Amino acid sequence: MTESSPAGRRLGVDVGSVRVGVAVSDPGGVLATPLVTLRRDESEGTDLRRLAELVAEYEVVEVVVGLPRTLAGREGPAAEAARAYSDALTPLLTVPIRMVDERLTTVVASRALAQRGVKGRKQRAVVDQAAAVAILQGWLDQRRSSGAGSDA
Repeated sequence: MTESSPAGRRLGVDVGSVRVGVAVSDPGGVLATPLVTLRRDESEGTDLRRLAELVAEYEVVEVVVGLPRTLAGREGPAAEAARAYSDALTPLLTVPIRMVDERLTTVVASRALAQRGVKGRKQRAVVDQAAAVAILQGWLDQRRSSGAGSDA
């Protein structure tokens, strides 16, 4: 671990317009697993408060939020929404938030679930968690291989 990146659990977050997928790593930062899917609540912010509770409950040291960029690497409305979500979450946390490139994670997660026979309504219920796992696992793997964190 680097000085700026202490040992401990990380929370991965896939921000969608309707749902927020959440994944958590093991304390060693090796493996990401699905945790929960939260319903987006832009009016009351119950999803943001629940994320803050999960950070405390799991003793998370860092939150990794997916930043959806286009294939060309540009940021569009979805990236702006993810940044706004991160900005709204920041005052509720005492740990850092990292924005990381999440190009195609939802597509990859959907395909993987479909290949395992999870389709339709059942897939929609877990695809956000699977995308959060992909975001977090990719970041953990990159961090381990480079020996440092990776901001988007």
